[in-house]
Amino acid sequence: MKFFQIAKRTVLFLVVNFLVMFTLVIILSLFGVQQRLRMDNTSYTSLLIFCCVLGMGGAFISLLLSRFMAKMFQGVRVVDPKTADPDQQRLVQTIYHLARSAGLSTMPEVGIYPSPEINAFATGPSESQALVAVSSGLLQTMRPEEIEGVLGHEITHIANGDMVTLTLIQGVVNTIAMFLGWVLALLLSQGSRGDNRRGGGGWYMQWMMQSLFQNVFMALGFLVVAKFSRWREFRADAGGARLAGRDHMLSALRRLKLIHEQGADHAGPPNPSLQALQISGKSGGFLALLATHPPIEDRIARLERPVIG
Repeated sequence: MKFFQIAKRTVLFLVVNFLVMFTLVIILSLFGVQQRLRMDNTSYTSLLIFCCVLGMGGAFISLLLSRFMAKMFQGVRVVDPKTADPDQQRLVQTIYHLARSAGLSTMPEVGIYPSPEINAFATGPSESQALVAVSSGLLQTMRPEEIEGVLGHEITHIANGDMVTLTLIQGVVNTIAMFLGWVLALLLSQGSRGDNRRGGGGWYMQWMMQSLFQNVFMALGFLVVAKFSRWREFRADAGGARLAGRDHMLSALRRLKLIHEQGADHAGPPNPSLQALQISGKSGGFLALLATHPPIEDRIARLERPVIG
C-alpha cells in the first residue's frame, strides 16, 4: 500500500513536469521567443535546468526545515511518549492510535505550543519524520471527541503525503515563474544590451524586469497551489472522518465554525510546510481563489452528505 502511495506521488510529479515542459515549448514556439533570443538548444536547456534546480531546491529545503522551523518559531514543545501527565499521555495515545489506524509505520512526534488559537498542524519532510502539534487553546477549548476529529484530519495529511506533494507543486510553480521571468526579461531587454556593454544600466533593468515578471508568475502560480490545498483539505476531512469517526469530525468542524462566528481570528494562509486546520476559506469572489482552505460551511456540508454504497 505504501509503495502504491509513493508511486502515485512520483507519477503525479513526472506527469506535471512533462506537461510543464510541453507547455513551455509550445509557448516559446508560438511567440518565436527562442529564435528572437538567439538561444541555442544548449543554453535554452541550461536555463531551464538552472531554474528547476533553484525552484525545486528552494521548495524542498523549506520542507526539510519545516519541523525544525515549527519548533523554533511556533514554540512547539515535544511531548515525551512516556510522560506521566495524564492529559499529555491521552494526547499521545490518541495520535498513536490514529496513526496506526492510518497505516503509518513510524509514530509522529507529538508537540504542544502555547497559543490561545484553536489550531493544530502536521509538518515534516516524510512519514517517518512527521510532527503533529496542537495549540494549548485547542486542548483547553475542545471536547475529547472534537480533538480526536482534528487529530484524525492532521494524521490524514501525513498518510496522504500532502506535505511532499504540495512541495512538489510549489517547486514546479517556482520553476515556471523563474524560467518565464528570465525569458521575458531577456526578450524585452534586447535593445538595452548595447547600453549594458557600454557600462549603462541594461543589466540592472533586465534584473528588475526579471524580478517583476517572476513575482507576477508566482502570484498566478499561487492560484494553483491554493486550489490543490483546498482539495487536500476536503480529503483530510474525509480521512479524519474515517479514522476518528464521522460524528467526531463533524463535531470538530462545527465547533470551529462556532468559534469563528464568535469572532475568533483564524484568518490568513498557512505556511505550505505547516498544514494547519485553519478556517481561511472565503465563500465567494476572487478571494475564494486565494483561500488555502475551503469555507467551513462547504466542509461540513460535504461530510454531511449521505454515504452511498
